[in-house]
Amino acid sequence: MRAFTCDHCGHVVFFENTNCVHCQSTLAFVPERMRMAALAPLPNLPGLWEPLSPALREQLPFLRMCQNRDGLGVPCNFTTPGDGSQPYCVSCRQTRWLPNFSNPHNLLRANKVETAKRYLFYTLSCLQLSSLQGFPAPVFDFLEDLPGGEPVMTGHLSGIITLNVAEADDDERARRRVAMHEPYRTLLGHLRHESGHFYWDTLIRDTHWLEHFRALFGDERQDYGQALQAYYANGPTCLESWQQQHVSAYAASHPWEDWAETWAHYLHVMDLVETAASYSVQLRLPGHMASWPPVEDPFANPGQSFEHILHQCVPLTLMLNSLNRSLGHNDAYPFALSAGAKAKLKFIHEVVANHRQSISA
Repeated sequence: MRAFTCDHCGHVVFFENTNCVHCQSTLAFVPERMRMAALAPLPNLPGLWEPLSPALREQLPFLRMCQNRDGLGVPCNFTTPGDGSQPYCVSCRQTRWLPNFSNPHNLLRANKVETAKRYLFYTLSCLQLSSLQGFPAPVFDFLEDLPGGEPVMTGHLSGIITLNVAEADDDERARRRVAMHEPYRTLLGHLRHESGHFYWDTLIRDTHWLEHFRALFGDERQDYGQALQAYYANGPTCLESWQQQHVSAYAASHPWEDWAETWAHYLHVMDLVETAASYSVQLRLPGHMASWPPVEDPFANPGQSFEHILHQCVPLTLMLNSLNRSLGHNDAYPFALSAGAKAKLKFIHEVVANHRQSISA
């Protein structure tokens, strides 16, 4: 995620902010323009807000706040069109079910999950893969386990992404990560992974990319249920073999999971490099005489090769892990990409780049 500034005073602000700490302006994210905006209420037109930036005001004279702006449990800082046609923002409209708020724990859980979903929406929009560009969008069910009921299983089915909101609890997520021998487990990572299943259906299935997919990832027609059952029964037993071709052990369980894990990793890489570019990062690794060139925004040029993007990402991850270790944390990026994994990431980049070019054509 790139760095944002308040367009009233120029102070640095963050994607989640609702007010500028420097000038106290009310802030909101305008998804149609992919920017944070300082807004002022129009006293004679209740519910309407005016951008303080003259340039933005020329494009969008009036905006409304998402109806969840002051909502219980899921406060949202996105705007909606000023015509009032959509009470909820483009991100909130994707959520079909939320957990019961009579359980106070679910208020915090829902807030965390919806924040992660807005981060996912941002990245997908940068890739021209959101409903803003007229692309099909997944629907989200955020559910809780109920006494006497079946456990809520996180997953994707027919365009619906389900997430067990217990994953929003740090202790529960850490417990599951350790139990499943995973080096990395976050809410945003979950949503990115499950969105991968959705985008396999929309970008790969029934397209000319399918045979190329099978050549790299394997034949997805093998029994999915049996493959997962075997993985959960045996665990990541062949570490050397999966590391040669996959981004994670779980990716080796089935071609669909390989795609989803690789898709999530692709979004990780693109987001990390965009963030570094927005801060004008330039690195020189210890032992290297020459500096890396300044990091470039990977979303700005759809024709940029993935090799170039990954070349910029590697020193970033080394610095990121070193910073984390200096604070006593585990590595933020606990991955070492093999040639096989890189080839799959490159394939995803080619699929997405092709889509972006077709949108702009």
